[in-house]
Amino acid sequence: MPTVADVYAKVSPYLAGRPGAGAATRLHARILRATQGRITGRVLGVKGDVLVLRTRGRRSGKLRDSPMFCLTYGDGYAVVASNGAAKHTPGWWHNLQDQPEAEAFIQGHSHPVRARAATEQEVSELWPRFVTLYSGYEHYKSIATRELPMVILEPR
Repeated sequence: MPTVADVYAKVSPYLAGRPGAGAATRLHARILRATQGRITGRVLGVKGDVLVLRTRGRRSGKLRDSPMFCLTYGDGYAVVASNGAAKHTPGWWHNLQDQPEAEAFIQGHSHPVRARAATEQEVSELWPRFVTLYSGYEHYKSIATRELPMVILEPR
């Protein structure tokens, strides 16, 4: 019997970039922040928390909140720029490449972070953990037409 996460993994690539997807993402981030992570902090039966990454838009200069699954890594976090395997890399990763300083909000607390691309060794070490966290990542990787960057968010 497929889990909710399995079904979402199959459907989400078709939802990414569609009308309303951005609004749903923004709503999710607002709920997480307003409830200090108590509501929607864990979703789809995923065995981990949802982190809200706040970046500054590279062109607009506006603050942008993006909720995503994360793993604790060292003193910080690791995330995957999967965007549901959409053909475009998520805007937050482009924003971080331009300005790597950001804020990670998780479990009701904000943490200033600095982002960097994971090394090949880190990707090899972390990928199995991400698939255990959310099996949809394996599906995303199998259908993606681009690399799914892994990002390390280190405390600053």
